[in-house]
Amino acid sequence: MSTRHILLGLLATGPSHGYDLKRRHDERFPQARPLAYGQVYTTLQRLVRDGLAEVDGTDSDGGPERTTYRATDEGTRELARWAGEIAPPAPFVANEIFAKVVVAILSGGDPDAYLSAQRAAHMQRMRELTAVKAAKGADLATVLSADYALNHLDADLRWMNTTAARLTTLTAEVDAT
Repeated sequence: MSTRHILLGLLATGPSHGYDLKRRHDERFPQARPLAYGQVYTTLQRLVRDGLAEVDGTDSDGGPERTTYRATDEGTRELARWAGEIAPPAPFVANEIFAKVVVAILSGGDPDAYLSAQRAAHMQRMRELTAVKAAKGADLATVLSADYALNHLDADLRWMNTTAARLTTLTAEVDAT
């Protein structure tokens, strides 16, 4: 996920300060890693430097001074360009699970035991995500985010089952090279 574009998207609704942008990010993308304040302010500084955002003003409302930012016309155009850009499907995915299976074969480990343990970890995460979806009051953004993760975990599980069924052949190929 592009933090700069997400912040531009949040600024598209109107001027905001960094604290509010971080809070809204964490609310809108509940399954994503929460943004660190430092990341928000560093990204805002870069957006200003690149002409995609500008300082709209400062206020304190009796507390610490807060700088408010707004998207520029160029920022709005950049956001529209990015949002309309098709994310290319990767022809080959660098997969840590596959790498660990091959390393287990190379090092005399037990790739079948590794796949079994990894499947158990995936299943546990899927149960957790299913509970998140079923939680009373779960909003649609949370449900959709959990669905996305569940579908990816399911694809990983199918790949692990296929790989486990082919371990003898894979081991022979790895050992032959």
